[in-house]
Amino acid sequence: MAYTQHQVKKTVTEKYMPGGKQKEQFFLFSLAGIQFTHILDFMIMMPLGPDFIRELNINTHEFGLLLSSYTFAAAIAGVFATYFVDRFERRALLLSLYSCFIIATLICGLAPDYHSLFIARAFAGAFGGILGSLVQTIVADSIPFERRGKALGTVMSAFSVSTVAGVPLSLFLAQQIPFLGWRAPFIFIALASTVILYLGYRNIPKIAGHLGHAQEGSRFRQVWNVFTAHQHMRAFVFMALIMMTGFSVIPYIALYLTSNAGVENSYISLIYLCGGVATLMTSRIIGYMADHYGKVRMFRTLAMISVIPLLVTTHLIPVPFWVVLINTTAFFVLVSGRMIPAMAIVSQVVDAKIRGTFMSLVGSVQMLASGLASVVAGAVITIGADGKINHYNLVGYGAVFCGLLTFILVGYIHNDTQASATAK
Repeated sequence: MAYTQHQVKKTVTEKYMPGGKQKEQFFLFSLAGIQFTHILDFMIMMPLGPDFIRELNINTHEFGLLLSSYTFAAAIAGVFATYFVDRFERRALLLSLYSCFIIATLICGLAPDYHSLFIARAFAGAFGGILGSLVQTIVADSIPFERRGKALGTVMSAFSVSTVAGVPLSLFLAQQIPFLGWRAPFIFIALASTVILYLGYRNIPKIAGHLGHAQEGSRFRQVWNVFTAHQHMRAFVFMALIMMTGFSVIPYIALYLTSNAGVENSYISLIYLCGGVATLMTSRIIGYMADHYGKVRMFRTLAMISVIPLLVTTHLIPVPFWVVLINTTAFFVLVSGRMIPAMAIVSQVVDAKIRGTFMSLVGSVQMLASGLASVVAGAVITIGADGKINHYNLVGYGAVFCGLLTFILVGYIHNDTQASATAK
């Protein structure tokens, strides 16, 4: 039976959100809250880089490993999740994993030393990585493609909120609660997550439509078939390159600005605050424009323009602070903004019955790529005798190269989504 666009919107909304548009807003807000806390849990390590290096007596390479413990664990957990993510009702699985994430994050705040923190971060990453892909799966299951860009813009604005409120607040807590220090942000995240867990329990409906599709035979073979399908492989490479573009540069921004660009450590919070406010304001706009003008066109525009702040950030010399602020704000808006049309495109490549498996693999690829990017960048850059960061410019060139590859590859991904839609 053919449906009009209005009928499709109504059918999906009524199926999952009986309360209509207002209920859908609370639903998306709850998902955004979950995204906010698990993204913040990862991001809080980056601006606190100087604190970890000083208080734990580690170097930049060890700091990169500490960051990657989260991402590598998330990648492994995402692969493991493919064996069960499509076999459970979405809501129950999401809330159970989120509860485990809260416990792991609290343990991070209680870790006595570097090695204990490393292990605790791995557990937090394992649960957080699955959460990220599961949230995106739920959005794709619940919101029609015609409105998915705007919906993803709402959920992915959690990245912006984590920088608007979370990162500066966490830096403030670390500085103002000296007896806790770097532990304070993790305890704060655990407490905030507990509140969001309750909101999710109240507002996320049961989503079980995918369970109606029988899955027979070897589960390994099913996962392998999802992973090796040529259109899926292109999507995985595409997402890996997107992550490498950003996360080879992002973890070391605070270190570089304070060491090489002459920015006072006290201004780092303001940089993240301004970048976060700007991305919070633009996320829904980017989502709307992606729906209105085309997701491929929007992605390519953002990918090309983002080359400028990528190069400036990795080559910055001491300049007036307002110049730094303009550049870093543009960096956050453009680099994070690419993910909105990208995820909308990728989520449409696959059938709904295996979307959970596919998105779990996408999440694993994202985490693995971001972890590799931070480790490789940490090995490339060095701290000179004068305390300055060297070779960050080389990291920038690599990031630009990856970004330009995504500009080309997105056309092939779009063709795959068109072929998938025609087949349906």
